[in-house]
Amino acid sequence: MSSIDDVFHRPEYAQDMAKQLLQPTAFQTNIRSGVFLSGIRRIGKTTFLKQDLIPALEAEGALVLYVDLWADRSLSPSALVHAVVQQTLEKFKTPSSGLLERFKGLNLGVGGVSFGFQIDSIGSQEGTSLSHALTELIDKTGISVVLIVDEIQQALVTDDGTNLLHALKAARDSVNAKPGDHGYFLFLGTGSHKSLVTDMATRRSQPFMGAMTTTYQPLSQDFVAWKLAQLQSTPNVILPSLEVAFSGFQTMGNRPEELLKALVQLQSTNISADEALPIICGTLASAAADSELHALEEFGQLGEALFTRIASGSAEGVSRLYGAESLDFFSKSVNATVEAPQVQNLVEKMIAANLITRSGHGLYIVADPFVREVWLRRKSLGQALASN
Repeated sequence: MSSIDDVFHRPEYAQDMAKQLLQPTAFQTNIRSGVFLSGIRRIGKTTFLKQDLIPALEAEGALVLYVDLWADRSLSPSALVHAVVQQTLEKFKTPSSGLLERFKGLNLGVGGVSFGFQIDSIGSQEGTSLSHALTELIDKTGISVVLIVDEIQQALVTDDGTNLLHALKAARDSVNAKPGDHGYFLFLGTGSHKSLVTDMATRRSQPFMGAMTTTYQPLSQDFVAWKLAQLQSTPNVILPSLEVAFSGFQTMGNRPEELLKALVQLQSTNISADEALPIICGTLASAAADSELHALEEFGQLGEALFTRIASGSAEGVSRLYGAESLDFFSKSVNATVEAPQVQNLVEKMIAANLITRSGHGLYIVADPFVREVWLRRKSLGQALASN
């Protein structure tokens, strides 16, 4: 099969999000308090940010700074953010830079923008604060700055990350509270750990308490149709129908990489494509789920019982995990008495492991719906075999 390097674009989704960020309606004012976007791993979130959302924001006249907290694990979150801010300010300071050329309609001058601080001192103990640097940038240019921090949950791991969040809040408050028509500082934090990302906007202890939370929209049938059309010209290619391909894509949790793996394996089949693909997708889905469920092993029998209880309940969330009925279920599952504090402790640990997540007050769901479906299929098969 031929190598595929092109990107599937989602312009309408990106333009809608860009408009909400830069031109919020009266009902969306909390957007300027910050936005937290969550989505499970490997469903195209980062590709969308880089290939669609950033260009859409730039087309609306915004300056976009992008930082991936997983880009270099040897550097702290603040070091990664400070480096991007410093690089951007240097470009504004440099005569005839590409950034000055891009914003030439703002009459910033060909000689560059001068700042009242040493750029390389941003964030240092004796230097300029991140808040002051961003405020001066926006005051002098009038440009709205959008800072996108990918895998934002990593900022919760260390004191450095927590301090960074407070610094970003200070920048937001300094810029956005000013009266009149001016540029804004807009913060978009994205992450694959739904509970932690949501907590950053809902817990009183968090600096961005009150910010907006939203969920990334997974790729749909349009992506699958695009992928099939892209492969159509490959000599002697074997392809399934769109309906079967999309069903398989959903089976694998709407993961683009898994779909391509399935289509590659399909080329070696001896049966019809529509017969073979569901089998291939089911096998790949099981393997992908195994990698996610590996973390469950460390929580033992009680962890498995708790996961089963949540997975078997409503897709909207399971409540009363500490009630008598649930405790009786757990006790029978492990053949020992289980008390509420044990379950409470385990719930927090499994949330930290990104196995389960809060869907509301006192409600819990499996963090990845795809993993939940695989788990339920396995349990159903196990019960069927046991009854025979």
